[in-house]
Amino acid sequence: MKSLTPAQRQHLKGLAHGLQPVVMIGSHGLTPAVLKEVERSLAAHELIKIKAASDEVDTRRAWLDEICSATGAAAVQQIGKVLVIYRAADKPVIALPK
Repeated sequence: MKSLTPAQRQHLKGLAHGLQPVVMIGSHGLTPAVLKEVERSLAAHELIKIKAASDEVDTRRAWLDEICSATGAAAVQQIGKVLVIYRAADKPVIALPK
């Protein structure tokens, strides 16, 4: 899992503000199908929002950690039931500050 500097995280938060969630984690939790969809979405967009159905804060935090370790993405932020993650593409479209 890649870590981001505070400046990079702030930049990505700004970019993510207008995004809609592209992946939903439903009542069955973090399934292999959900991870596959996260992987596909990251490859297409670099920065994505994920909507988590669980009411448990600890469960959502665990899902965020698991998604990041499984995909090599970095956690940008978690606001309520929305998780934001980032992974640079082979040819990055998003330019991160140093």
